[in-house]
Amino acid sequence: MSDQAPQDVVPVLGSVDDYLRFCMQYDASDLHLATASQPIWRRFGTLGPIWHNATYLTAEDTRRLAYGFLSEEKIKRLEERGDVDFAYSTDFGRFRASVVQQRLGIDITFRIISTNVRTIEELKLPDTVKTLIRYHNGLILVTGPVGCGKSTTLAALVDGVNIERQDHIITLEEPIEYVITPKGCHVNQREVGTHTQSFAAALRGALREDPDVIMVGEMRDLETISLAITAAETGHLVLGTLHTGNSARTLDRVLDVFPADQRDQIRIMVSESLRGIVSQQLVPRADGNGRVMAIEVLVNTPAVAACIRDGKTFMLNGVMQTGKNVGMITMDDSLRSLFTKGLITREECESRADDKQQMQLFFKS
Repeated sequence: MSDQAPQDVVPVLGSVDDYLRFCMQYDASDLHLATASQPIWRRFGTLGPIWHNATYLTAEDTRRLAYGFLSEEKIKRLEERGDVDFAYSTDFGRFRASVVQQRLGIDITFRIISTNVRTIEELKLPDTVKTLIRYHNGLILVTGPVGCGKSTTLAALVDGVNIERQDHIITLEEPIEYVITPKGCHVNQREVGTHTQSFAAALRGALREDPDVIMVGEMRDLETISLAITAAETGHLVLGTLHTGNSARTLDRVLDVFPADQRDQIRIMVSESLRGIVSQQLVPRADGNGRVMAIEVLVNTPAVAACIRDGKTFMLNGVMQTGKNVGMITMDDSLRSLFTKGLITREECESRADDKQQMQLFFKS
């Protein structure tokens, strides 16, 4: 936290860059500059004031801060639509920015993005994940709640392909977060809202651009999901994200967006094209010093494909338990492992478990 003495009042800083520098210095993940609020950050997963003795921001303060870093085009979009989202770059970092108008004034939110794409090894992802990106076609999904590091994992997977192959990679994002430098591959990065109107439009265009690997930043509507599955079926490796907590819920979400009369066909397509699902969440460390990743990995084996094809996703957890020999991990097993290593508390382990009854039995044994 700040070195300010308790009696000193922290004034409103001159620019958003001043706040962002401070957040980066103290390893915060998010910054909130909201009207009628003190400056707030999210640090190690916890939201709170940066300084408890900071001046509350007025509507004039947030307007000045916002208009100080927005371009004329983005100011116009904010005034017309009431919100604007984009990637913001400075000489000291890269950020995902969201500026919105609300009842009291303007609110500004930043997600701090690491400028370095971290590798699969640096993220300590299971070896199974590395085997998934060695496929030359099919669908790989990275899922989890907002702020759980999906973008970081996805960037690591794409860069893993970038290092190992000589392919054409197209990324479709809103906004572009990690800048991926070409290594073995030819890399094109497109931003929804800047370079294309929508994920679906960009995905349709990508299929005509001779891609080998397509990364879809967010699969959130019927058209995008349908195009992604089609691309995976027609010889492309497609990587995408969804805001779902585990493998079963991910597959239910994918299948449920389709009309009922199409679901039988889609289940067959997904059962054949899916390569794997990586579900993750960031859990506060027991020592209070940061967060640690709990991860679930589903690999599409014949038993998994049968569950998808027959619409029995509720059976996936059992199949994953028996599929540990091929690298499958359930979220609850990952949480138990983190607890056993002393990395997370019992309370976090129990509260985040999918099967709370089994988790309670684990603690009683």
